[in-house]
Amino acid sequence: MIRLDHMLNSWKAIREDAALAVEEFPADDLDFRPTPELDSFRQIARHILNAGDGLTGMMLARDESSGQEFRDRMKAHFRPVPEDASAAELAAALRQSVAERCEQLAAQPEEFFAGMITRHFDLARLTRLEMLQFVKEHELTHRSQLFMYLRLKGKVPATTRRRLAKQAGK
Repeated sequence: MIRLDHMLNSWKAIREDAALAVEEFPADDLDFRPTPELDSFRQIARHILNAGDGLTGMMLARDESSGQEFRDRMKAHFRPVPEDASAAELAAALRQSVAERCEQLAAQPEEFFAGMITRHFDLARLTRLEMLQFVKEHELTHRSQLFMYLRLKGKVPATTRRRLAKQAGK
């Protein structure tokens, strides 16, 4: 059994590390991309923000749409963050977003999370709790991209710094 409070706390921790990565990335190079066909660092950070807000916003609104209109309906839940947002703006939006969504999700009755929905891209049937787990896993994937970009800039991600500090303390 997955406990909701554990899931939400885990998502907050993942998001905090993404926000730290945004703050620690060279501010004048947010549009960095390792190769032309890849998204930039800023685009990935915005995607984390938008996907988290959009998918959980649709869940909270009990919007079960899929198909062509899905992306447009998801955009209704995005935060008004400028395309060229600074690192400080992006990091603040990432933190504010997850705090608000976690508060909204924590206020839902248990039955809300047991309710079945259809995931838009593969039409899989899953509970809202399973969808929330998907949102968190999706974010982990993109947080890893941010970390790789940090490393390409010679920076060590917060998760690695914490692990190394813990090992040094042994």
